[in-house]
Amino acid sequence: MPDGCTVRPWTRALPQPSDQLDPLILTSQSDPLDKGTSMSTPDSTPSSRRGQIMQTYTMAKRSDPHLGLILLGTFLVGAAVGFGVMWFLPGDGTISLIISIVGALMIGLLAALLLFGRRAQKAAYKQMEGQPAAAAGALQMLRRGWKVDPVVGFTKQQDVVHRVVGPPGIVLVGEGSSPSRVKALLVTERRKHERVASGAPIHEVVCGRGEGEVPLPKLVRHVNKLGRSVKPAEMTDILQRLKALDATRGKIPLPKGPVPTSMKGLRGNQRGR
Repeated sequence: MPDGCTVRPWTRALPQPSDQLDPLILTSQSDPLDKGTSMSTPDSTPSSRRGQIMQTYTMAKRSDPHLGLILLGTFLVGAAVGFGVMWFLPGDGTISLIISIVGALMIGLLAALLLFGRRAQKAAYKQMEGQPAAAAGALQMLRRGWKVDPVVGFTKQQDVVHRVVGPPGIVLVGEGSSPSRVKALLVTERRKHERVASGAPIHEVVCGRGEGEVPLPKLVRHVNKLGRSVKPAEMTDILQRLKALDATRGKIPLPKGPVPTSMKGLRGNQRGR
């Protein structure tokens, strides 16, 4: 080896992750906390939590310009009510004053947070409604015990069907510009699911503003009210059967236009996570 030469160890270049992710795939990913894991995730840090709240506030303020003043007024009214209630409780003067102030702050903050969650949810639905695959984003608001699969069926006209598996069984949610095409697509998907999951309850829901359709803001509530016909063990069996059906599907094209982002952040805010 010639003098003055430096030997550098050979290293293999690792593949770099893609900078762009399919937003539709992001909406279908399950929340790690929904699986009961205790692993620490970036979303559980206080800084990310504050950032999540700020993003939700910014999103809601676009549709509700007076949101800040409304929340401030709610806080003040709640604090005044809390102070009045705590002040009339029996106790020493100084201690009673401290308890009244602390109670006023807590009650005012709680009232403001509750109102913020409701108005933010309403603003999110308002911004999503009318966009392609908007129901997929709304279905992410379902809590534990549900498995959401966006766009399991589609047409060239961007009519889509999403699938939800939960306590009611299999719920097929269709949306699109033509109710007749959506209903025909739902019938097709129902037949496919009946072949692989015979005996499992299958519900059909059309998301929209027409007659017999469920509006987007009421979609999650409607799905939750479908009852409980499937036990957890039966749900696991259904999911295993559906894997065979999903394996035969081709690549699902991403609908044109803006795709709604996941609403897990808003769901987390409502849980207090």
